[in-house]
Amino acid sequence: MAKQKGIIKIEGTLGDITFLRTEDGYIVKEKTSINANRIASDPSFQRTRENNAEFGRAGKAGKLLRNAVRPVMQFAKDARVTSRLTTLMLKVVKADAINLRGMRKVLDAETEMLQGFNFNRNSILESTIYAPFTSTINRVAGTLEINIPSFVPLTSVVAPAGSTHFKIITAGAEIDFEAGTYVDANVESPVLPWDANPTAALNLSNAVTAASTHPLFLLLGIQFFQQVNGVNYPLKNGTFNALSLVKVSGV
Repeated sequence: MAKQKGIIKIEGTLGDITFLRTEDGYIVKEKTSINANRIASDPSFQRTRENNAEFGRAGKAGKLLRNAVRPVMQFAKDARVTSRLTTLMLKVVKADAINLRGMRKVLDAETEMLQGFNFNRNSILESTIYAPFTSTINRVAGTLEINIPSFVPLTSVVAPAGSTHFKIITAGAEIDFEAGTYVDANVESPVLPWDANPTAALNLSNAVTAASTHPLFLLLGIQFFQQVNGVNYPLKNGTFNALSLVKVSGV
C-alpha cells in the first residue's frame, strides 16, 4: 500500500487504483480483481474463509465490549480504539484450544488476555495515575471495586496543561459473548481539585449480577477539567483522559 506525497488530494477510484483518506494521510492501493463469489466457494480460499470468520467474531466481540463500557469510554478513547481492540480480541479467539480453525470463538477464560488494555493510547493509565490502588472482583457478590487510599493529586496525577480539576471514573461489566448481552455499571468520584491537598480515600464499587458465570471486566480511568467561574469544563475533548481494563475475571 502506497502513500500520496503530492499536494493533490484525491479520494475515490480511478481505473484500478483506489485513493483513500486515513488517519495517517492519503493512501493508494490497487483494486483487487478477486471475485467475492470465488472467495466464498473456491477450495483454494478455505484458509481465507476461516480467517474471515474468526476476524468477524473478534470484531463482534470487541463491539460488544465497547458497548458495555461506552458510558465511560466515550470520554477516553483514541481514533483507533476499535481496530486495536479487535486485534487483541482476535488473539483471544485464536487462543481457543477447543474448536477447529475457522470455528474458534471467544472463550470466557481467555478474555483475561484483555487485562491491561488502554482505551486511549494518547494517555496511558499507568503514566497518568501514580496513586496506589487495589482492584477487586467479588464474583459471588457481583461487585467490582476500586479502592484508592488518600493521595496528593499534584504529585500522584500527571495532569495536562490547563487542568484545574479531575475525577476518577470506574466501570464494571458482565458480558455474555455467546448471547451478545451485557450488564454494566459505573461509579465515579466527585470532581476533585488538582492541588497539593490530600484527597479522601476513595471506594468505588460497581454492582453486576451476583454469582455470574460470565466474564467480568473492571475499568479505571481519569477525566480532566478546567474550572472557570465555578463551572467544570471537560479539557480538550478528552485527549488526555485515561481508561484501562485493570482487572478481568474470565470464569
